Order: sequence, then C-alpha cells, then structure tokens
Amino acid sequence: MSISNENPKLIEQSEINEAPPINRASNFILEQVEDIEKKMIKNLCRLIESGSFQVVFWDETEEKYGEGTPFFKLIIRDRSVIGKLVKKPTLAFGEAYVDGLIDFKGNLKDVIRLIHLNKNLIQKFDLLKAGQKVTSMLRKSSIEKQKKDITYHYDLGNDFFALWLDPTMSYSCAYFKTPQDTLEQAQLQKIDHTLKKLQLKPGEALLDIGSGWGWLIIRAAQQYGVKSTGITLSQEQYEKTKQRIKELQLDHLVDVLLMDYRELAAKDEKFDKVVSIGMFEHVGQAGMPLYMAAVRDMLKPGGLSLLHTITHTTEFPVNPWIEKYIFPGGYIPSLRETIWLLPEYNFHLLDVECLRMHYAMTLDHWAENFENKIDLVREKYDERFIRMWRMYLQSCAASFRYSGLSIHQLLFSKDLNNDLPLTRNYT
Repeated sequence: MSISNENPKLIEQSEINEAPPINRASNFILEQVEDIEKKMIKNLCRLIESGSFQVVFWDETEEKYGEGTPFFKLIIRDRSVIGKLVKKPTLAFGEAYVDGLIDFKGNLKDVIRLIHLNKNLIQKFDLLKAGQKVTSMLRKSSIEKQKKDITYHYDLGNDFFALWLDPTMSYSCAYFKTPQDTLEQAQLQKIDHTLKKLQLKPGEALLDIGSGWGWLIIRAAQQYGVKSTGITLSQEQYEKTKQRIKELQLDHLVDVLLMDYRELAAKDEKFDKVVSIGMFEHVGQAGMPLYMAAVRDMLKPGGLSLLHTITHTTEFPVNPWIEKYIFPGGYIPSLRETIWLLPEYNFHLLDVECLRMHYAMTLDHWAENFENKIDLVREKYDERFIRMWRMYLQSCAASFRYSGLSIHQLLFSKDLNNDLPLTRNYT
C-alpha cells in the first residue's frame, strides 16, 4: 500500500506515539552525556588514596571523596572541563580555575597539598605523550627566545612587582633566621648570606647573572668595596637598577647591562666571583651546559661561583600550566644533574645548602602581600590575571612544602683553590 493511500490522521498519531518531541529528545541526550561526564570525574575522584575533598557538580549535587575531614570543596561550574581534566589534569585544572569554570571553598594551598599527596594518580591520568615531554625538556633556547620569555614575565611592570615584593625588590627565596622575620629582613639576610659565601675582597670584580632589580650588586659594592656588574634581559629591571645606582651615587662601583650571559661571555671579560640567583631555571635543560661553559669562561682561575636555583629530586618536565602562563621556556633542573655537570667544566663543589622551607615562607609573604593589595592590582589587571597570579603564588608555596620541589645554593670554584677557609665560620 502506498503512503498516499494511508490515513493522515493515523500516521500523525503514530508519529506522536513512537517518537518524542525534538526538545524531549535533546534533553534525553543531554542527560545521558551529563551522566557520562559525571561518571568520568567520579571515577577519577574515587581513586584518591590520601586526603579527602567534596565536589559540587554543575547541577548542585554534592559528593565526598576520600577518608577523613575534607580539605576543601571543589565547585565545578561548567561540565565542559571534565574531558580536559581527565586527559590533562594539571594544565586543565589551572586553566579552568583562571577562567572561573571551577572554583573552591577553602585554602588553595590545601588543593595543591591533596594533588601532591596523590601525584602518582595525577601522572597516571596525564596523557601527554612521552615524546612531547622529552621535546619540552631538551628544547634549546636562543638568545632572542630567552629575551622574549623573560620580557613576558618580568616586564609586567615595576609598579606591579613593587605592590607585593619587599622594598629591595628581591624576587627570589629569602633567608629566615626566625619565623618572625619580616620579608625585607629575610631578603637582606639572603643577600648577606650569599655574599659571605662568595668571600668577597675589596677591589675584586663580581658578576651577577640575572641581577633582577639590582640590590645584591649594590649591597656587594657598599659592604665589600667590589666592582659589581649585573646583567638582565628585562628592560624594566634594567631601568630600575640604573635609577638605584644613580640615586646611591655608586656609578664608580656598580653597573648593569641589558644583555644575555652568552653575549657577555663572548666579550672575554673576567671576574673574580660569579653569582646567579633564580636565573638558572630560565636556561632550559639543553641550555645548562651553555651556562656552565659561560661561567667557566668568565671566571678567573681559582674564582668562586654561587648558583642559587630551584631544583627537583629527579629530571621532570616543567608544570605545563606554569610554562604556558607564568614562565615560558623554563625548566627546573634536578640537583643531581646540576652537580653532575660541574666537573665537566673544571668546577669543584665546595658547599651545598637546601633552602626549601625558606622559599615556602617567602611565597607565603608574597601571596599575603598580593591579596592585601588586590584592589590596586585590579586597577591594572582583570580578574583572570588576578586568579592566574593567585594560583601561581599559592600553589608554589604549597609545592615547596608538599612535593619534591626544593631550592639549593651550590658554591664551587674554578680549578682547585687551596686558600679558602677551612670551616664555614665565614657565613
């Protein structure tokens, strides 16, 4: 029988009985998809081995995962993040928080603590290809690329950094003799502690690779009468350092150059002492031998060098969120691979000191200062930027406490030096 001979009313009623309306079908499909997405995140959360937390889903339902009192409450505002969280949890979590797609009630540091307590689980679900990790670790950084990376972070503006750093504008791990020390006091103690290790003498030439806003080279000249030179790739840091040198009338002893350490090494200048604080993390794994070679070429025989750097316990790619949004081109070296390089360049290791908890405390101060000046930050930057820097400062503070992230000062000499003190009393 042809369709044209069928009763139109019967067909119409049949269609109503057999198929739901389009909107009912769409809602049904959406419910199924949401159910699958919710199961994905639930299956991931149920694997938590240490700690506990609560999750508030986009439909306002709640569930608790893990044992004990929850560290925090995770709020998933948009289900679109689920697939990304399962595939690339570290990167996706940071991006979703910055974009406001997820939030939490509690302390962000506790979020990071739980992540590190379950780091094996996170790594298991991070589906980045091993080849991509190796490529990231071994990527070479040209002088132009390094200049671009440094500008991205450090040239946000001196006014911005001055809001939450101490008056010396020291943007590296401080040195606390007591928990009650102020940030400024601890930063000055770090500079003094470092300079004592270098055993400076009047008339010597000191080079600071990555000299920041210049307070170390200024203090070295003031206290030891040495000729201090700093180098930086940041235009903002360069200009501020120049201003400070002029105001303190130290032009005869202190200078700062806007150049890469490899460019300076090519000029065949020699120094009695070379220091680098918080710069080594920017050279990349492939650039580590280039840095060592440059220090060897610039350091006089018997000269001392102090390397102050963040370290991992093992070789591992940089946090993908940190690399993408905070420190492009960075790499955190392991302590062992750094020490392994030294004899290749005729360096003799003299002293190693761990300052891990000092950096956690430093970041606590920075994070608190940042929040205290949040209204002033909002005058210059949007909410997304604020959430990005809040996550950076607080997550780093937690990482120094709960992960293998650390920081070390390595003191070494070029060639053997038999004229050094027999004890550490000089510090």
